[in-house]
Amino acid sequence: MVVFLILIHRKSKNMEKEYSFFKFTPSVWLVPSLIVLMMWIAFYSNSSFNLDLNRFGILPRTTHGLIGIVASPFLHGNLQHITNNTLPIFILGAALVYFYRDLSLKILVYGILLSGLITWIIGRSNYHIGASGLIYVLVSFIFFKGFFTKYYRLVALSFAVVVLYGGMVWYMFPDVDNTISWEGHLAGFITGLAFALYYKTPNYVEELKYDWQQPDFDPMQDPFMKRFDENGNFVNPPKLEEMEVDYDEVVAQPKQKNVYTFIENKNED
Repeated sequence: MVVFLILIHRKSKNMEKEYSFFKFTPSVWLVPSLIVLMMWIAFYSNSSFNLDLNRFGILPRTTHGLIGIVASPFLHGNLQHITNNTLPIFILGAALVYFYRDLSLKILVYGILLSGLITWIIGRSNYHIGASGLIYVLVSFIFFKGFFTKYYRLVALSFAVVVLYGGMVWYMFPDVDNTISWEGHLAGFITGLAFALYYKTPNYVEELKYDWQQPDFDPMQDPFMKRFDENGNFVNPPKLEEMEVDYDEVVAQPKQKNVYTFIENKNED
């Protein structure tokens, strides 16, 4: 019974620890909403005022193209392009902030920079624009990190990503669609995998450890282990008369005494 209560108490502590990692805060929707808003502001400004902002995309292996490492995720060629990227950015961004709160900003900022740099190195001599590189960073990181943690909530999230965005894997290879930047997709996928390997996550559920599994456990001081002799035989606990008792410290409990009083009822017939 005692062991059962200990297990229940430890499980409740683990659940409290789990809930401390996964909390819904306004940042869960504010962060991806901000990215989406910046994308649409840039697209609207470019379309309405003919600013030709797409010239600030990634132009591989050129000095001018370096600015595209930062600017390209917010630039899109047409309405269909930005529409296709809006929902994945919001969903994956929200999932990243909720499940990987402490790492979310690092993944987003460093993901844009590293995937953009890889695209700048390996890309064709064309302008590479769009948030699809960042989407591949998020898909790759969430998918691999969930399996690396072996934590059931994050593994389930990895499976959800596969169901929703598993078909994206084909667009990392050349000649599938010459109108897309497969180099940017591949760069994002590599970046997400690298982050999943590099960044550490906390131990979401602490494994149950008994006293004898602790590093400072001393079997000579354990009450149960003291019941074994030097030959490993179990020794019965000492009898009461064999135990050393300091009778000066023993306080005798007074015996209970019941007192009854008889009262005659003179009014009774």
